[in-house]
Amino acid sequence: MITNAVDVTQELAAFLRTRRERLDPQDFGLPSRRQARRTPGLRREEVAELAGVSVDYIVRLEQARGLRPSAEVVEALSRALRLAPDERAYLFGLARQRPRNGDKLATTAAPSLVRLVADLSPLPAMLMNHRYDILAWNGEMARLLLDFDALPPSQRNAMWLCLMHPEIREFYVDRERVVREGVAHLRAAWAAHPEDQALTDLIAECITRDEEFARLWDERDVKVNGRGRKVMRHPDVGVIAVHFETLTPVQDPDQLLVIHRAADEESQSALDELCAQ
Repeated sequence: MITNAVDVTQELAAFLRTRRERLDPQDFGLPSRRQARRTPGLRREEVAELAGVSVDYIVRLEQARGLRPSAEVVEALSRALRLAPDERAYLFGLARQRPRNGDKLATTAAPSLVRLVADLSPLPAMLMNHRYDILAWNGEMARLLLDFDALPPSQRNAMWLCLMHPEIREFYVDRERVVREGVAHLRAAWAAHPEDQALTDLIAECITRDEEFARLWDERDVKVNGRGRKVMRHPDVGVIAVHFETLTPVQDPDQLLVIHRAADEESQSALDELCAQ
């Protein structure tokens, strides 16, 4: 029975022991040992060898002797123990470290999320990653904003479009606020993903090509805005005000599902007219 708050040192020790003991040595191609194994799983010295740390270090971790492993050591232990993604995140949390996700950045949408975006019709919806790359969208979103299929993939980025695309530059009534909020989100994403070269390149291009972006970037505002209101000047149906809500899939935490709905009756009528075209 759990009656107290978690003792992270003890829990880290217990978690490492249980993960080590559940592993089958034969799965690692380890050489046979003359001495019979008295406990299941890998030996501490085998985990130490796989992780590239000393046996004493593994012993001290498993005995809860106050060590706080670095992010590099946690990553090495995760690989050595063949942890699943959720287990890896749990180990990083116990070690009070932040995982590096450079090899797991979302550049495509999972098929189930693509279907979900389509199923959200008639609500305009799209799926983006942390750098605002647009990964999936439904027909209503394309009619509201832009025909994304007609764009090269390199331009399917919400911030790039807002700054660089001739139609979208004047699309938002309160453009400065929209850009400011986008810049604040990108700064937060940049700090969370310092290894993401594509994000760094996007920010550098925006700073170079857009004075407003450069000015706002230098202000260092940081904010992840998950809901709000935007007013748009649509060339076919006039002004449309929408509320938007941003959701994060549990299995894909670096992706953003953005759902729009009309903010008033006039905007709903405009959306209905737009989607009927």
